[in-house]
Amino acid sequence: MPTFAIMRLYNCIFLQSSEAAKAAADDLLAKADAAKSALDGKSPDEILHTLMEAAVRFGLKLLAALAIFIIGAWLIKTIRKRVHKSLLQRKGHDTTLVTFIDSFVGMLLWILLIAISIGALGINTTSIAALLAAGGMAIGMALSGTLQNFAGGIMLLVFKPFKAGDFIEAQGHSGTVKSMNIVATTILTRDNRTVILPHGALANGNITNYSAQLVRRVEWTVNVPYGSDSTQVMNELMSILKADGRIVDSKAEHADDPFVGLSAMKDSSLEFTVRAWVKTEDYWAVFFDINNKIYTELPKKGINFPFPQMDVHISQQQ
Repeated sequence: MPTFAIMRLYNCIFLQSSEAAKAAADDLLAKADAAKSALDGKSPDEILHTLMEAAVRFGLKLLAALAIFIIGAWLIKTIRKRVHKSLLQRKGHDTTLVTFIDSFVGMLLWILLIAISIGALGINTTSIAALLAAGGMAIGMALSGTLQNFAGGIMLLVFKPFKAGDFIEAQGHSGTVKSMNIVATTILTRDNRTVILPHGALANGNITNYSAQLVRRVEWTVNVPYGSDSTQVMNELMSILKADGRIVDSKAEHADDPFVGLSAMKDSSLEFTVRAWVKTEDYWAVFFDINNKIYTELPKKGINFPFPQMDVHISQQQ
């Protein structure tokens, strides 16, 4: 934003704040003048009686404001509980949506309760509201990052790239989504660390959702020495895959048959690529179990694993 535009914006905010403050001060002075006029020409006993009546009226207003605040706080708690319960009872509810709506509704209700409580004291809320609105613009500019996080939360709520319970990777962190409020998402990493991801950066960055699909493909790379029978190696690897009941076959939706193929002839070994589809929740269990079976079963079939080697040929010149 150009400097001139920024200066105009600040001047506008300053003028609005000054006008609101002036209006509040004028209202206070008017009340003071009215009180002074009411006390002019009265005896000390009458003045004391008037002050006592004013104190009683203010005390009643204060008690009413406290009662309104206490009852309002109880109502807010009750409303939030009922909203939270009703959202959880909906079929196919999203926990992230529930926590977001709960925090947003709570914030709005508390702002409304504070405004009503101030109004119950007899304070002119119009001038205060104008002052708060002008100050809110300045605070909003200072807290632009927080507003960006709020806007990012709205975007995430609309497009729903993940939900509570999904395992995601974003902003250099990976973990299970636990909750989502109006400005940030909380995830729990595999080593039990709690990470808070601000919505501004989260909505504008890359998000990898490992739980979005029902099945995932697992891939292994197996190296055997030169001279091994490639057909035998592929058959043995395929037998290991088909012996595991968690491997998804071609009858399942969106899945291909397990695959084994010779992918590369490297310096010291033949490289085989092994691929299979599994349910998302079985991914790591299958990955580690098949790794162990490959290591233990292939040597029993006479298939060993290579070590890096180099052949050196020496020629003697006469």
